[in-house]
Amino acid sequence: MKITITKEVYQQIVDHCRNCFPLEGCGLIAGHEVPGGKEIVKAYLTKNISESRVYFTIDPEEQLKAVINMRKEGLIPLGNFHSHPETSADPSAEDRRLALDHRACYVIVSLSDRLPVVKCFHVTKINDENNVVEDEVEVV
Repeated sequence: MKITITKEVYQQIVDHCRNCFPLEGCGLIAGHEVPGGKEIVKAYLTKNISESRVYFTIDPEEQLKAVINMRKEGLIPLGNFHSHPETSADPSAEDRRLALDHRACYVIVSLSDRLPVVKCFHVTKINDENNVVEDEVEVV
């Protein structure tokens, strides 16, 4: 699947994750489904109420406000993003375990190198187990 993301939203996500360092940054993404993929046009920057370096929990009140705003703006929820402050942008065992929505995009921002690395994944079911598939990401 191809995921497009605007430069502005890409930068907002990266900046938010950097500002949360050394904790994991997190938030929600919204946009549109398009033939062959999805386009991310808005990010909702949220607090990681877990205040952890290795996992995140989005504040439920912020999540509700974001979904209400998405509906008002004619956007659909596409998934979430979070950072890995010290590891690669590949899903951790915990990320895989919690990736329950097979329609969602899971964006991971690695801050372990000088330049951030951003990847996107979705989940498919194979033999009752979650299989994580990397998506093509294009910044437009």
